[in-house]
Amino acid sequence: MLRNVSRLKGFAIRARDGWIGTLDQFYFDDESWAIRYLVVNTGNWLEDRLVLVSPLALRQAEWESRRLDVALTKKQIEDSPSIDAHKPVSRQHEAAYLGYYNYPYYWAGPNYPAGLAIQGDEVAEGAQTTPGKESADSHLRSTEAVTGYHIEAADGEIGHVKDFIVDDETWAIRYLEVDTQNWWGGRKVLVSPQWINRVSWPDSKVYVDLKRETIRNGPEWVDSMPVTREFEHRLYDYYARSPYWAPVSGQHSGVPSKG
Repeated sequence: MLRNVSRLKGFAIRARDGWIGTLDQFYFDDESWAIRYLVVNTGNWLEDRLVLVSPLALRQAEWESRRLDVALTKKQIEDSPSIDAHKPVSRQHEAAYLGYYNYPYYWAGPNYPAGLAIQGDEVAEGAQTTPGKESADSHLRSTEAVTGYHIEAADGEIGHVKDFIVDDETWAIRYLEVDTQNWWGGRKVLVSPQWINRVSWPDSKVYVDLKRETIRNGPEWVDSMPVTREFEHRLYDYYARSPYWAPVSGQHSGVPSKG
């Protein structure tokens, strides 16, 4: 099912032996737009320390009661590598974190196809590989930091990033919610990462290969309603694009491409 990132914030996170804190935000991979980590605020337990939890650790979700259970103990989490919320998470830090939990490196080898944060039974213990020189820089971005980025169509600005829509099975970002309040009276539209030409991180801008009028006349999304497959079909039919769930030759169906 597809869910709004903003509505997941504040979910209680429970380890095997007790509560550890609340979900604060997410880190996603800016190459594949896959959620790589949940950022958990541990509150009074660890004096407001922020810890990373991989989607690989998730074992059960109670959506109505706003709770996520993880297959970790409180001791494991307490001893895990800490992060500084005011600094980017480096690839070196990621390697230390994944090594601590004996998780595979998602950027190396076939263990993680791009675009999927979870590969289910195909993730094998001890499947790690040593990150190469090309993996020196991390591509992690915070959903909180990217919220508010300006969206530039092919012929001008249309709005800003209001939220993200994620797939709760693969933990891939499927859509950016765009608020067009300064142009079309607060109308909300969804933009797929597939339609992004590039992102200027220094300028806080996302460039899409669609014209303003095309987006304006496209399907409007009401954020109080869930994103159904029926709506998605309408969206992709309107833009004449292949949906992310359609198999692509030589590519996993969950991979967002930037064409």
